[in-house]
Amino acid sequence: MTLDNKKLLIFDFDGTLIDSVPDLADAANIMLSQLGKPTYPIDTIQEWVGNGARMLVERALSGNVEIDPNLLDTEVEAAERLFFDAYAAHDTSKTAAYPDVDDGLKQLTDAGFTLALVTNKPIRFVPDILASLGWTSYFAMVLGGDSLPVKKPDPTPLLHVCKTLKFDSLQTLMIGDSINDIQAGKRANIDTVGLSYGYNYGKDIRESQPNQAFDNFKELLDWLLA
Repeated sequence: MTLDNKKLLIFDFDGTLIDSVPDLADAANIMLSQLGKPTYPIDTIQEWVGNGARMLVERALSGNVEIDPNLLDTEVEAAERLFFDAYAAHDTSKTAAYPDVDDGLKQLTDAGFTLALVTNKPIRFVPDILASLGWTSYFAMVLGGDSLPVKKPDPTPLLHVCKTLKFDSLQTLMIGDSINDIQAGKRANIDTVGLSYGYNYGKDIRESQPNQAFDNFKELLDWLLA
């Protein structure tokens, strides 16, 4: 893979640019407490993050990354409302940028890259977090997990970004921390970069065979800006 023609960088959000698990875990445990169910430590909940809010709720209700097949849709929907209420009411003060991301996004923009954000987080929560970090202006396009009828690992959100911003897949990189990001990129014929420090269900991102993998954001920056 060569970087010569790469112009569009599509980033995942949670686990790639921000560490949001502390706030997600707080909201999940508030939801579970309200339902009279056991709560869980942050390390456990971290392994449930990455497939969107509904899957996180289903895993929390199941107490496992594998979903309890006996869960009822009505039960999940009621719990999801409690989770959204808890997360919306939470000040998300524990959510923070990973090291070198803040300066790095500016460096990439200044270097002429177009940046986009494709996350499985519900879109209603994304703008405020971007604004609080001062990142709103860096991204030419932002999609949440419910912005389209499907989300990652489906390739549609990535292809939608490419089409809207007028880049082809060969000009694009998908950068994320999860197998969902790598699979979405591969299915869209987009080269992928895996970051090992995020949320990937306790597995090494290299097992998903991205085109490149790095252990911190600084290594990614050095590679992109070389």
